Amino acid sequence: MTERDRIIQDNLKLVHSCCKRFKNKGIEYDDLFSAGCIGLVKSTDKFDKTLGYAFSTYAVPVILGEIKRLFREDGTLKVGRRIKENARTVNIARESLSSTLGREPTLSELSLETGLSAEQIVCADGSQQSVLSLDYTNEDGKSSGDFVCLDKSDEMIGSIALKQSIDSLSDQDRKLIILRYYKNRTQSLTAEELGMTQVQVSRREKVILKQLREKMLS
Repeated sequence: MTERDRIIQDNLKLVHSCCKRFKNKGIEYDDLFSAGCIGLVKSTDKFDKTLGYAFSTYAVPVILGEIKRLFREDGTLKVGRRIKENARTVNIARESLSSTLGREPTLSELSLETGLSAEQIVCADGSQQSVLSLDYTNEDGKSSGDFVCLDKSDEMIGSIALKQSIDSLSDQDRKLIILRYYKNRTQSLTAEELGMTQVQVSRREKVILKQLREKMLS
């Protein structure tokens, strides 16, 4: 066995470790592992031992890069079928209720109309927000990193995860979500209580839902 082959063989566990971060996110594990192995081979061929740092320090970013490339080539954000169906149901119900009531329906009204829980409606709304780039960096300078696709079922988005995500929001954002999704305030009433316009509430709500989606599915 050559030195090159030995390094590759000895670091296959490193590939598996990287692949586990993307498991069940829309691409078969064997394909993830194949892409990771390409990264491992590239790392082995290009690694310079004279630089003085560990092989894994150099290899991990290259392996992850090859795996992320697989997602880029495979397409954009993947949304689970059940969440898609829930989003379609919520959209139809919201349009129907808005026409009937002459205003935007509350969360409880949407829940009664659709039979979905508050968590399912929040997730369904969040799934319709714009796609995050693999290289996306938020206002705090944090990269989206391993956030690649949204393919977990509703059952995995429980109330505990949602509460933890909401608790991590700023006071203003947390109050907005509580008013909208727990106290069933319309956007207009929420705007009055927060000293904002209805348009500002609508725009900020979309941003918050995207943040919650990222936190719950990361």
